Amino acid sequence: MTQPAWRKSSRSNGSTSNCVEVADNLPGRVLVRDTKDRSGGTLTFAPSAWRSFVEAAK
Repeated sequence: MTQPAWRKSSRSNGSTSNCVEVADNLPGRVLVRDTKDRSGGTLTFAPSAWRSFVEAAK
């Protein structure tokens, strides 16, 4: 099974811990978690829903 390859948001500020991490290397899903509480839970999105969110956030 493929493990999530977590990466920080490109908008993250290196001096704070107010960041999210995204793993988009898994087939059929995109995972999102808070860097302050990595074991606290993970949101799961369909790739198309994640793309729509990112476009809307831009």
